[in-house]
Amino acid sequence: MSVYLLRRLFQSLLVMLAMSVIVFVGVYAIGDPVEILISPDADQIERERAIKALGLDLPLWMQYLSFLGNALRGDLGRSFVFNEPALQLILQRMPATLELAFGAMFIALLIGLPLGLYAGLKPNSMGSKVIMTGSILGFSLPTFWVGLMLIMVFAVQLGWLPSTGRGPTVDVFGLRWSFLTWDGLRHLAMPALNLALFKISLVIRLTRAGVRETMLMDYVKFARAKGLSPARVTYVHVFKNILIPVVTVVGLELGSTIAFSVVTESVFAWPGMGKLIIDSINVLDRPVIVAYLMIIVLMFITINLLVDLAYSALDPRVRLENK
Repeated sequence: MSVYLLRRLFQSLLVMLAMSVIVFVGVYAIGDPVEILISPDADQIERERAIKALGLDLPLWMQYLSFLGNALRGDLGRSFVFNEPALQLILQRMPATLELAFGAMFIALLIGLPLGLYAGLKPNSMGSKVIMTGSILGFSLPTFWVGLMLIMVFAVQLGWLPSTGRGPTVDVFGLRWSFLTWDGLRHLAMPALNLALFKISLVIRLTRAGVRETMLMDYVKFARAKGLSPARVTYVHVFKNILIPVVTVVGLELGSTIAFSVVTESVFAWPGMGKLIIDSINVLDRPVIVAYLMIIVLMFITINLLVDLAYSALDPRVRLENK
């Protein structure tokens, strides 16, 4: 296992290096932030002074080498707009996005697993057909429209939940978290549910397909022949085996939820990384954009590694193959 971890870490470093080149070149080759940040009435001397202050007077390869050297020291540049370290800006917004993403995945698993299990065990029942029809709606409905409907119903009509923003926060290990307060949970409920809608449908379909396939396996038939109770067959022999593809897909979906929660954060005015990156793109704040993308790449690599480790823990065949 140690050799496997070392190999994966080496591969992760290569991926990070390759992505740093792609992200840096892709972002720095688009547009000119000076045109946005400097007044149109500024003369040529002021423009040249601003270009030099932002480090844009150097060739692109020298800018990249400077960025890479600073990144190895934990410095991803300073924001053109806020004049603060880009990494600090992102880390200030990261807890909001993380609690939104983890809240959405928790809701998806809490609702999707039992519904998918029921739909797989009783595929011809009316309840199963209703569940599968609902999962199609979950895939089809646009996220922004669902968010607006949630606000209209639960915030405007019923007045149960706040419509936008983030609730009061509690400082834990230097990070501000809102889910630890009751009002924070009320603010989190609607955006997390909105973000979880697609994931619920995905978990339902994965779980149902896994149950239908596993129920036909010989070890399940043998467990039934031994006289084990249906509950034991379901939760010991079926449920554990269907978790392997579910854990794999849900782990990858967690990364995409963190990276692409922009629409939900915009609809509910949630002060997370997604809203920050949209604002940064509008003003071509290159250091913030590059820092955000590099952090997202690092998150995806880390989540992939954790998913592989969880996969090997759930499936003994993978452990033997790694050995």
